[in-house]
Amino acid sequence: MTARTSAIEAISKHEVAGNQEYLASAGEAIYGEYVFDERVQREYLAKPVFKRLRRTIDGLEPFDTVIADAVAHGVKEWAMAHGATHYTHWFVPMTGSTAEKHDSFLAPQPDGSTIAEFSGRNLIQGEPDASSFPSGGIRATFEARGYTAWDVTSPIFLQVEPNGVTLTIPTAYVSFTGEALDHKIPLLRSQEALGKQALRVLRWFGNTSAERVFTTIGPEQEYFLVDRRLAEQRPDLLLTGRTLFGAPPPKGQELEDQYFGSIRQRILAFMMDLDRELWRLGIPAKTRHNEVAPAQFEMAPVFEPTSVGSDHNMLVMSTMRKLAPKHGLAFLIHEKPFAGINGSGKHNNWSMSTDEGENLLDPGTDPHANAQFLAFLIAVIRAVNVHADVLRASIADAGQDHRLGANEAPPAIMSIFLGSQLEDVISQIEQGSASASKQGGSVSLGVTTLPELPKDATDSNRTTTFAFTGNKFEFRAVGSSAPIYWPQTVLNTAVADSLKSLADVLDGLTPGDFDGLTKVLSEIVKANKQVLFEGNGYSEEWHAEAARRGLPNNPTTVDALPSLTTDKAKALFADFGVLSERELNARADIAWERYVKVSNIEASAALDIARTMILPAAVAYLGQLSAAGPSSRGITHMCEKVSSLADDLVDAVHDLEHAQHEAHEASSLVAEATAFKDRVIPAQGRLREVADRLEAHVADDLWPLPKYRELLFQY
Repeated sequence: MTARTSAIEAISKHEVAGNQEYLASAGEAIYGEYVFDERVQREYLAKPVFKRLRRTIDGLEPFDTVIADAVAHGVKEWAMAHGATHYTHWFVPMTGSTAEKHDSFLAPQPDGSTIAEFSGRNLIQGEPDASSFPSGGIRATFEARGYTAWDVTSPIFLQVEPNGVTLTIPTAYVSFTGEALDHKIPLLRSQEALGKQALRVLRWFGNTSAERVFTTIGPEQEYFLVDRRLAEQRPDLLLTGRTLFGAPPPKGQELEDQYFGSIRQRILAFMMDLDRELWRLGIPAKTRHNEVAPAQFEMAPVFEPTSVGSDHNMLVMSTMRKLAPKHGLAFLIHEKPFAGINGSGKHNNWSMSTDEGENLLDPGTDPHANAQFLAFLIAVIRAVNVHADVLRASIADAGQDHRLGANEAPPAIMSIFLGSQLEDVISQIEQGSASASKQGGSVSLGVTTLPELPKDATDSNRTTTFAFTGNKFEFRAVGSSAPIYWPQTVLNTAVADSLKSLADVLDGLTPGDFDGLTKVLSEIVKANKQVLFEGNGYSEEWHAEAARRGLPNNPTTVDALPSLTTDKAKALFADFGVLSERELNARADIAWERYVKVSNIEASAALDIARTMILPAAVAYLGQLSAAGPSSRGITHMCEKVSSLADDLVDAVHDLEHAQHEAHEASSLVAEATAFKDRVIPAQGRLREVADRLEAHVADDLWPLPKYRELLFQY
């Protein structure tokens, strides 16, 4: 019996263990129990300290270090009451994952005893090595000093493991020179930039009470689950997160029976455990369901402030990764783990809100609200059009190159879908005024009339990058494995630029001059309407039409990344204080380097598997065929076929080795990345093509890799 067949037999006997603890672990009872949230703060902090801290969390005043020790004492007492022995500063370096260093509360005393210590300084600041993380040249090996700084706006939480508890403090990560080394700092800066410009626009509309505008995010997370015993026999899955080889199975997703189908008991057990763990962390997990592809699933949370939602999405992915093995499953977060079926992404549901609870992308029920809504809507349209190239670059990486435009994700062309009703309204505004809506009646707005817009007045379009979905935009092109901080930073900054442009013009108009406002909005629409598209983004006609409209089309990471270092991009981020030119260049360098490293790992893994697993299987099968003798014409034909494919495999291995070697000889990092795109990846594709054809001919019991039919349907 082979390892494959043993795993399959074990899967057939797998039974889901009962867990009666759920009866005492309903969502309402456990929600936020691992979080130092407002309820806990009120209990563990003195009232004056609590009020000062809440004003900082709400963005109304800077953190006062005078209360640091008092806050730290309350945090320590709460954490130790839950069994915590260590604390850590949790941050998001530019590696694509989170980082943490644990320190004990215990401090030895001269008499040989210990006491628990945790000061305000311990809470506010940490000092991890800054030279051991990607910095894009900001830090050298001999320049090790960097700091983590407590992000007061993101809730402190507990990591509860079977053998202990760790107090976890979300932080920002900055170099000794004060430059951002993480994803969090630029996001927070972009939030402030957008908020400042949004308030300027709101003031024109007469809103004098809102003190803060922030963005919100609700990232839908797609992922795959396969049996762990099968996944562990796939070196490509272990090393790269995707299958580098695999012939198409007889059945894929063509019957469309997986999407929203009944959830298998084993998967549902995982999902139920996941929900409970996320609820304990204060993460508002809301939706769970089967996705389109076999073995693919999705979870979606309720929206939150973007910085908190971004942290929570990192916790969602890490919690999934932690829980999957407990259910005998392997968690796959790659954008395209299996060829020929849908890949995975994140659909980031994004909007803007005031501290009074007003959603600025929610159509109102009166003329004044309609006008304000349209102003913010049209500002977003301009942002996506003007900064389409940088937005595309923000979602670029090696995994995305296998997914974007592949009939399960938007193409690499940035476009906006509004739905027929809003598209009609925008078209009317372009002509000078809007007097009616395709749905609903019209409303009087002084000289100019604008339509009353009902909520959820749009259809949906899965082939567009930005879809307006009634009271928010859905940024559909973000990769499933990506930290969402960076694309949201770019989006926030682009919208801040558009809101500033709008506010600068409104400053010259008398508040309430809606006739003048309509003229302003009309000019913005005329200049940016080319990004609006209602049709099929997968069609060849759209690609031709997008080129005619002058929209950028950067299909690969290598095509997209140069947009980050244009003069326009540098000015955008510098003008709003989001990233200095040096910080921006660092992120571009890291993106280039990551693309090369990921591509090189995949090529090396493909070569190793082809040489040491696939070729020996082909040779073994040839031996079996030869032993059968030449008496059968069919066997002779099979020998010739497999022998020819084995020769082709050897040639393809040689070609990939040569292409990889030549890429490493490139004169620069960009040239190396280009060589991987133009030569290495196509050579790897040819190697896969031969190997997959061999899989269709070599005896099943000799094939060393679990097949697609097993990974996708036996779990």
